Amino acid sequence: MVQLYNLHPFGSQEVVPCKLEPERFCGGGRDALFVAAGCKVEAFAVAGQGLCQPRCAFSTLGRVLRLAYSEAGDYLVAIEEKNKATFLRVYVNWRSKRTENSRVCIRMVGHDVEAPFSETFRDQMSIVEMPLSEAPLCISCCPVKGDLLVGCTNKLVLFSLKYQIINEEFSILDFERSLIIHIDNITPVEISFCIGYVAVMSDLEVLILKLESDPKNRESVNHHPRKTSNPVKLSEDISNETLQLESDDFVICQKPMELLGEKSKQSGIAVTLESTGLADEKIKYFHVQHLLYRRFAPDISSCVLSDDIKLHSLQLLPIYQTGSLTSERKHSSQEKELLSLFCFFSLPHVGYLYMVVKSVELMSVYQYPEKSQQAVLTPQFLHVITSNNLQCYTVRCSAAAAREEDPYVDTTLKVDYSNTYKTAKTQSCIHLLSEAHLLVRAALMDASQLEPGEKAELLEAFKESCGHLGDCYSRLDTQYSHLTLPYYKMSGLSMAEVLARVDWALEDGAQKYERGLIFYINHSLYENLDEELSEELAAKVVQMFYVAEPKQLPHILCSPSMKNIDPLTAISYLRKLDTSGFSSVLVTLTKAAMALKMRDLDMHRNEMKSHSEMKLVCGFILEPRLLIQQRKGQIVATEFAVQLKETQPGLLVASVLGLQKNNKIGIEEADSFFKVLCGKDEDTIPQLLVDFWEAQLVACLPDVVLQELFFKLTSQYIWRLSKRQPPDTTPLRTSEDLINTCSHYGLISPWVNVLISSESLADKNYMEDLSKLQSLICGPSFDIASIIPFLEPLSEDTVAGLSVHVLCHTRLEEYEWCIDRLLERCPEAVIPYANHELKEENRTLWWKKLLPELCQRIKCGGEKYQLYLSSLKETLSVVAVELQLRDFLNVLPEDGTAAFFLPYLLYCSRKKSLT
Repeated sequence: MVQLYNLHPFGSQEVVPCKLEPERFCGGGRDALFVAAGCKVEAFAVAGQGLCQPRCAFSTLGRVLRLAYSEAGDYLVAIEEKNKATFLRVYVNWRSKRTENSRVCIRMVGHDVEAPFSETFRDQMSIVEMPLSEAPLCISCCPVKGDLLVGCTNKLVLFSLKYQIINEEFSILDFERSLIIHIDNITPVEISFCIGYVAVMSDLEVLILKLESDPKNRESVNHHPRKTSNPVKLSEDISNETLQLESDDFVICQKPMELLGEKSKQSGIAVTLESTGLADEKIKYFHVQHLLYRRFAPDISSCVLSDDIKLHSLQLLPIYQTGSLTSERKHSSQEKELLSLFCFFSLPHVGYLYMVVKSVELMSVYQYPEKSQQAVLTPQFLHVITSNNLQCYTVRCSAAAAREEDPYVDTTLKVDYSNTYKTAKTQSCIHLLSEAHLLVRAALMDASQLEPGEKAELLEAFKESCGHLGDCYSRLDTQYSHLTLPYYKMSGLSMAEVLARVDWALEDGAQKYERGLIFYINHSLYENLDEELSEELAAKVVQMFYVAEPKQLPHILCSPSMKNIDPLTAISYLRKLDTSGFSSVLVTLTKAAMALKMRDLDMHRNEMKSHSEMKLVCGFILEPRLLIQQRKGQIVATEFAVQLKETQPGLLVASVLGLQKNNKIGIEEADSFFKVLCGKDEDTIPQLLVDFWEAQLVACLPDVVLQELFFKLTSQYIWRLSKRQPPDTTPLRTSEDLINTCSHYGLISPWVNVLISSESLADKNYMEDLSKLQSLICGPSFDIASIIPFLEPLSEDTVAGLSVHVLCHTRLEEYEWCIDRLLERCPEAVIPYANHELKEENRTLWWKKLLPELCQRIKCGGEKYQLYLSSLKETLSVVAVELQLRDFLNVLPEDGTAAFFLPYLLYCSRKKSLT
């Protein structure tokens, strides 16, 4: 908080020519001012510099005690006194009153207007009489909805704003008394009301409540008083004791108290709700949430309550957002979003500002050098009328609301500027810069009220203030030096422009770089910015980190922004590093990368030989940008990655796999990297990517990605087999390697080899892809049903395709389908298939499926007669062992030759005696 001496943020001054001395006044929105004097209220037009022009005037019942204006509904409400009686009246459609003698319509609140008289209300002012059972003491209008809250002794009465619809083109403003809030033990002097939040102030007490609606309970509580908090018994005892002691000429003063949140229920003030609105109203308040209770102590030097310790200027201030700080964010200028709510009240010499939404906390305390008469809070300033002048203080309502919405929009801490900079050399300077920055931000919060030129100027001032704050934090060694980063980012300055603001001059022969600047440069270089520093600036950055943060030097040199660094300069600094304190392999890899930039392949090879492959993988994990970078949102393979692709593809695949396992790169990002590296489009899969997928399976990644990997690999195997497309590079692993090292690749069934050997498949790459696919299908983890629809390109007309189809259907236990296909295409594989697959509960297929099928095909003869006959003999041998003689006879064909089956029958009959 800063007090502005002899400076007030007003663009102009206007004089109001009043005929009588003003007794009460209030603003009428942005274009009007109301002044009450005697039994008259005058409205003045506030349009520009000079005199305020009279707009209209109207008479009141008597002297005006309180006056308030509501922008929602555009009405004026007054508490008027006549003959020691007080009245509450609302002045509606006052803009239509042209002269003081113009006709005025007076009506009672809540009464329906008859149609013949309704049209007369269109062009004349109406006065709404609002009778109350008790005298009104104070009033407050909700700035959001226009509802009216009236304070009386021990209760508050809420009138909801509504409109009587006369026809499609015309409606009149009216109110309905919807709620009575009974409050014991406190007499309101001032009240404030805003969208369900109620603030009540007596001479020495402030109570803040929140009215809550609960539609689920409306049947049980509607139109019935509901007590929402019980008075503390202790307070009743104190009150009774106080009366007794005061009767004995003693005055008891209660001690000061501050209760926040739920603890404020212990204040001893009982609150009861009584719903008085119509049953069909949509919004009803049923519950009370206590937010704050604060009590101040009177001056005990006097038995009479002195004005010096009376509270004044109670105010609830809502903060809206109708614009944004950047032009990219779109926000409707007509739509207001409530961000936060603040409560202000003041003693003659001290003001208090609380935030009361989401959490209740004391934001600021304002000490006045003189006794205050009245104070007004705005989102940017607190204006205080003192005994001698008008004082102005900065406030942070808008900034606090913005931080509540986005805690990281400004800084990384909710900062207390009064205490932050006690150790800073330029404490006053940075403090004022911070306050100026907050004022600019506050002005931009409600950008709908700004002209385009004004908004552009404010945005420019905002960026400029951010730049100045970034400069301060970058040059000061404070615990808040990390704030350099967000302020420089919001300033819109490029990294080169920030570096141009740095003082590179040497101090006593040794350069010192503060933490804030190092923090900003380090994080900026990690963010994959599209900005490339010049060779000169890159060299200065290297020098800076060599002096201040030598451990970060290898990481800095790998940033895309340092692309223009002279590799000789980089290597000279890297050789000076003491690698005992941190990873030497990272320094080695960085030197190898710089050697490639110089085209010094010998140096590159020597650096790569200085560590084992496992350590090199760890080095790449420490700094992924040695292999993979992003420029303009696109993945780019580095020159280092291209070199590894040609010379050490296994190391490259292992390194990328390490990055993925350590969450340094995503699955899709890794796939895109290999495609970019190999110069393939999105639809073409290079062999190096297939090697990476196979390595992922070997590494046993979580089941979440397992089936996805199976799908990728099988799709690629099937595509290459169907197109007879060889891989573009030599695969890193053979099918035998995968079977031996990966549990997801299973042993291939022996009958498959019989099937494959029936045709000549000379292409080694073709056989490798086929073996990998067959092994994957034979593995324990593969979901066969998911791959069946994708087998169509692999025709059953080829032995390779047939083997894959039969394997898949076997895994699905469709053995009869498989037997039919093998008998048709490759009878020599039937018996090996049956021996391997038809076991346990499936052994019955030997005599129920295979035996009758063979007998039927033998009857038909043909070129495969001998193969069928040989298979039938082996089948009969198995069946003779498995079945009893009677069962064996039942499965034999009735028209078979007895001499052919006799040996098997004899073996079956002797089987029992032999055993």
